[in-house]
Amino acid sequence: MATPLQILGLSGSLRKKSYNTAALRAARQFLPDGMAMEIFDLAPIPIYNEDIREQGFPEPVQALRNRIAAADAMLIVSPEYNYSIPGPLKNAIDWVSRPPNQPFDGKPIAIMGATPGGIGTARAQYHLRQVFVYLNGMVLNRPEVMIASAHAKFDEQGNLTDGATGEHIQKMLIALADWTHRLRQGGLVEARA
Repeated sequence: MATPLQILGLSGSLRKKSYNTAALRAARQFLPDGMAMEIFDLAPIPIYNEDIREQGFPEPVQALRNRIAAADAMLIVSPEYNYSIPGPLKNAIDWVSRPPNQPFDGKPIAIMGATPGGIGTARAQYHLRQVFVYLNGMVLNRPEVMIASAHAKFDEQGNLTDGATGEHIQKMLIALADWTHRLRQGGLVEARA
């Protein structure tokens, strides 16, 4: 039996009742066969400071770098702050992407986001795509999952209650698995050891 694809999930929000963290947790129930997901909490990542980095990566940063390197693919779920990427997520990307051996290079990545607003984090997602062009992350183009009116799609406990949103998440995860396998077959991504 094949080893399951290991997905690393990140939420761009630190808020306890975040719709994005709830969407990330909900994604676990829609994983296709042959896929498993670990969620990494960005809260312990310190604010980026090159003076600190010159002394070595802080332990939470090194842990995240190791998890990204070990994962077959990533799922990033993020809110949109001021038309762009929230600070905690951008900060983590900035830390992790520093040399040597930045682990986003060639990594299959799916992006989605949730918001009470009407456009479902579209601008933040496009800014993330721009960042990953520079870092050579292999971002899945479609399907895009932009969860608008999130307050009507999750209950007070953070459970996803909207079936159509669940179907979109499931389709994206199936596409991420296919994308990861295709990148491997084309020699663009190495399988985990």
